[in-house]
Amino acid sequence: MSAEMFPQFAPETGALLIYGGGGHGKALIDLLRTLNVYQLVGVVDDGLPPGSVVMGLPVLGGTAVLAAWFARGVHLAVNAVGGIGNVAVRLKVFEALAAVGFTCPSLVHPTAWVEPSAHLAAGVQVLAKSYISSEAYIGFGTVINAGVVVSHDCQLGQVTNLSPGAMLAGGVILEDYVQVGMAATINLNLRIGQGTRIGNGATVKGHVPAHSVVHAGEIWPPREQSNLGRPV
Repeated sequence: MSAEMFPQFAPETGALLIYGGGGHGKALIDLLRTLNVYQLVGVVDDGLPPGSVVMGLPVLGGTAVLAAWFARGVHLAVNAVGGIGNVAVRLKVFEALAAVGFTCPSLVHPTAWVEPSAHLAAGVQVLAKSYISSEAYIGFGTVINAGVVVSHDCQLGQVTNLSPGAMLAGGVILEDYVQVGMAATINLNLRIGQGTRIGNGATVKGHVPAHSVVHAGEIWPPREQSNLGRPV
């Protein structure tokens, strides 16, 4: 490739790559443009043809181009692969970015509200109209989608994913890789075990073991205790 295709970027420009050109990627492009802090260089996506365009940004290629862009001064990236339903694909992107040396900044939409006592780890993404309450902790790489409420003292592990409209009462613990569906609610002081999936509109009233599935619309725990902790 010619030098023109790989320009140099100074670190102070905030040059940044978007890894993933799907629906979540489009939402993050709009978020980043609203922030007006970073210089958006382009999209990296193994499933899109190089030279195509996503929301006005060029597709630069797949994972193989990451090292070349890093060498030219682009040291920031966002993981725009949502991974809902399959957290492994989002983890794979983080691993690829880390192997090259990219830093993933946390992003907060201007219409979201994060209390000063809350803590966001690197790579967290908080989308429009969401609320993160007092002394909540949001772990690395977690997605807080639009209209989510994370109440006081909640503790979210790494690479969890809360879909639009999900609501956590105070003191909820989500262990690593938990995925919570749209409009699901989780009651006060409950622990949701690692890798659990909670479906759209579910109501959780008890602790959930690791690697369980709470199905869409279900009230947990179910009346039939033989169904407790149905494995993935």
